[in-house]
Amino acid sequence: MAAPCYLGWDFSTQQLKVIAIDEQLRVIYEDNVHFDKDLPEFKTQGGVYIHSDRLTVTSPVLMWVKALDMILEKMKSSGFNFSQVRALSGAGQQHGSVYWKKGSMQVLKNASAELPLHQSLQACFSVSNSPIWMDSSTASQCSALEKAIGGAQHLASITGSRAYERFTGNQIAKIYSQNPEVYLQTERISLVSSFAASLFLGAYAPIDYSDGSGMNLLQIWEKVWSVSCLDACAPGLKEKLGCPVPSHSVLGPISPYYSQRYGFSPDCKVVAFTGDNPASLAGMRLQEGDIAISLGTSDTLFLWIQEPTPALEGHILCNPVDSQTYMALLCFKNGSLMRERVRDDCASGSWDEFSKALSSTVAGNNGNLGFYFDVMEITPEAVGIHRFNKANQKVSVFPKEVEIRALIEGQFMAKRIHAEKLGYKVSK
Repeated sequence: MAAPCYLGWDFSTQQLKVIAIDEQLRVIYEDNVHFDKDLPEFKTQGGVYIHSDRLTVTSPVLMWVKALDMILEKMKSSGFNFSQVRALSGAGQQHGSVYWKKGSMQVLKNASAELPLHQSLQACFSVSNSPIWMDSSTASQCSALEKAIGGAQHLASITGSRAYERFTGNQIAKIYSQNPEVYLQTERISLVSSFAASLFLGAYAPIDYSDGSGMNLLQIWEKVWSVSCLDACAPGLKEKLGCPVPSHSVLGPISPYYSQRYGFSPDCKVVAFTGDNPASLAGMRLQEGDIAISLGTSDTLFLWIQEPTPALEGHILCNPVDSQTYMALLCFKNGSLMRERVRDDCASGSWDEFSKALSSTVAGNNGNLGFYFDVMEITPEAVGIHRFNKANQKVSVFPKEVEIRALIEGQFMAKRIHAEKLGYKVSK
């Protein structure tokens, strides 16, 4: 009898990744399919299509299905023993949405094990190119939603966030207003995460609380869809979304398709998939009071929070690990590119010099403080370089080593301040 293992899937923007771990959490297999490189027939760039208006950004649904077929065939060719898999789950890029055409449930349920899945499902989607998180074409829908609900802060108090252009409710509203026939042909709307789970389940998987919190549709306190938000977006939407479930729910056994085609055990369980950010909180095993900061092109801060206070900046999501608590998410656009620019200006492009300059100054920077925004920031909405001396007077320039510490301290103070605004309490 083969030792049990567990599969984790990640349907991200640029690739599909899989990892297998044993019961000691040791990695025993991993692989990926890179959309641009491995599926060139879809002609994506960075896994997406950027439309002519430069605002609309989509990805082809069938590319994701074909990537799954491809990665499973690679695993099969490598001799991977699918029968040892006890359960699987995964993550999807947040805010993307998939539109299943009427009758697709039966096609999904009865897919022939003789065919790759993408061939069976090729006529199943009423919207062939899914709107994703990079889309910013729904400004008018966001404005209408906030107006219908009584303002941005009231919407945030209900759903955890003010209206955002990438959030799914606003994307659905756009599809309904521009293509009502397409909306009427749609029997189910999934997030990328629940869509991925559906492929394994052979049935429509429910949206989980945590990823569902990024839609401007879920009442995060009661964990039910907000009727007023649904009504503001499109008619009959509740039926198309199904009932949300806790993020750790066991949804059922894997579809017979996978047992017949790949040799999965019929007892293999499918656990609800969630969004990539909630999955990061779970994967890093954060606990109450913990903060995680991802330093990238944009800096992202997420934390486990007990008593959130939704605000106009940042997001409150249901916690994927503990449904009675929450996670806060803050995104800062001026991240690594800002740090690199100051490194180039003040440290001859050298991180070693940058680090030495930082070490040569004292914590607190003798009262000198700076806020650095090369591009319009998300949190707060500000742009420009703002330097202040210890007398709180604005100054135009700092010595190089003072500039470096002012940048780093300013960035991290901003993260703490905005986290506290959302209800984070710093341990004394």
